[in-house]
Amino acid sequence: MDVREAITAHARKMHRHLEEFVRLDEERELAIDEAVSLCRAGKPFSVDEINRVTALINEHAKHGKSPTRPYVDPSMVEAYVSRLNNNESH
Repeated sequence: MDVREAITAHARKMHRHLEEFVRLDEERELAIDEAVSLCRAGKPFSVDEINRVTALINEHAKHGKSPTRPYVDPSMVEAYVSRLNNNESH
């Protein structure tokens, strides 16, 4: 394999890695949106799906150059909803 082929192969691998990160990050954002919506409606919510995808993202990051994401606990969702509600009342 010549240098050009090696560089092209590496670039393709990095591109696939980043595409997978974007897909997982979007999945995580949807899970966050769902938890926030339920919390805002005063309904029970879980952060299990958020953290399941977070674990996948963080494991994925070990195999290339992509960021990690923090795990979420229910109090973080509640604090975010509280800030949203406070901003809307002003």
